[in-house]
Amino acid sequence: MSAMGAGPDHLFNLRNNFYLGAYQTAINNSEIANLSPENAVERDCLVFRSYIALGSYQLVISEIDESAATPLQAVKLLAMYLSTPQNKESTISSLKEWLADSTIGNNDTLRLIAGIIFMHEEDYNETLKHTHAGGTMDLYALNVQIFIKMHRAEYAEKQLRVMQQIDEDHTLTQLASAWLNLAVGGSKIQEAYLIFEDFSEKYPMTCLILNGKAVCCMQMGNFDEAETLLLEALNKDAKDPETLANLVVCSLHVGKSSSRYLSQLKLSHPEHILVKRVSSAEDNFERAVQLVA
Repeated sequence: MSAMGAGPDHLFNLRNNFYLGAYQTAINNSEIANLSPENAVERDCLVFRSYIALGSYQLVISEIDESAATPLQAVKLLAMYLSTPQNKESTISSLKEWLADSTIGNNDTLRLIAGIIFMHEEDYNETLKHTHAGGTMDLYALNVQIFIKMHRAEYAEKQLRVMQQIDEDHTLTQLASAWLNLAVGGSKIQEAYLIFEDFSEKYPMTCLILNGKAVCCMQMGNFDEAETLLLEALNKDAKDPETLANLVVCSLHVGKSSSRYLSQLKLSHPEHILVKRVSSAEDNFERAVQLVA
């Protein structure tokens, strides 16, 4: 992060597009003049992470070579981890080697990518080993997500307070606040909805913003409004996993068939938690049927 008051932030729009899920916009508008070498590396990381978010793993792997800076090497590791699940052991052992290297192990982007990979592995203790010290808004925001996944809202709230002290209006601070409000539930859902509503007034609509609003609507019992928002998100990206997963849930509540969305999710994102849950439920059902038979 650039120091507060240290002149104009040339990467502000690029970061914002990335945080809000406008990945193609981030890529298209990434030619920025007069960047310092450090900012140029951060710019490239954001562009390559946008490609990863769009599923273009091979492009990232082929474009980042051995001579690239450590943050870019870390992003390449993430692309390798996501593109070939069967090789993830070797990717994780490379990651652990780098983290143990005293010259680069403390690099913020490497710690962030380590956090993302170990969070995918659902190894939260290992994740926090590398992220808990924070230091950047991205790391604090990731910590908020990790603590929410661990059902430790009180720790997530501490991280959010640090973010609010650094920059209350930062997009990640607002997002982290919305995630925490959704996790806490109750009267906080309305506050989360207002954050996503604010984003949708300020910035172009993305799947992330539409899903955020839709999840709030579902939590408040407004399934018809949620369905409208999710179908709009599906128009933007027919393969977005969160949109498909939320449509599965929403369809069940409005009494419509969810099988098409579930099939699509299974095809495009076989590792998605909803797919895993459904197949384990189907396996349990099969076993139960066989026992009765």
